[in-house]
Amino acid sequence: MALVRWEPFEPFKDIEKFFGEEFSFLPLLPTPKLGWDLAVDLYEDKGNIVAEMNLPGISPEKVEVTFQNGDLKIVGSRDEEKQTKETNYYCKEIRRGMFERLVKLPAGVKPEKAEATFKNGVLKVVIPKKEEATEKIKVKIQ
Repeated sequence: MALVRWEPFEPFKDIEKFFGEEFSFLPLLPTPKLGWDLAVDLYEDKGNIVAEMNLPGISPEKVEVTFQNGDLKIVGSRDEEKQTKETNYYCKEIRRGMFERLVKLPAGVKPEKAEATFKNGVLKVVIPKKEEATEKIKVKIQ
């Protein structure tokens, strides 16, 4: 039995063809048209929220990490390599251009103390969690 790749946005391809290549019917969802696999691993480690993203072939200078309304925002670009001679591609799947990913953080964080590192094509952002205030309340017995 052959494996068949599931394309959840297959019905929208005809709409995209009609309106042109720059049109995307669902711009906020990952579609084959938009390319970029911007998967993020998000986990907690020693009181920090950690986000890791694979960005191979991208210069760290082309990546910007910010916080927007308490969420982590990662923006960057991969430049098109300049070709000195004409190349006839059989397949060209490596995406170029701008990308953006907004990551919803699961807990309150201290963005002013966040640190980002870029090593071997992996962006790692470590954000300290806010301590939850716990206060004891004395119960009066009547």
